[in-house]
Amino acid sequence: MQIRTDADRCIGAGRCFLAAPALFDQNDHDGTVVVLVEQVTGDQVEGARAAVDDCPTRTLSLIEG
Repeated sequence: MQIRTDADRCIGAGRCFLAAPALFDQNDHDGTVVVLVEQVTGDQVEGARAAVDDCPTRTLSLIEG
């Protein structure tokens, strides 16, 4: 699965980082999402899904393949 972001929608809530700190970080300047791992597999998928579900602005999405 691939993580996709729409950075223009991100408000820097940080829920993605809290849900999956191995996959996401926040930009030091404005707090917006930084994807650390774009291609997720195995145990990472659960964290990625949690981050997508927790995002208040629907900035994140998962693409199969």
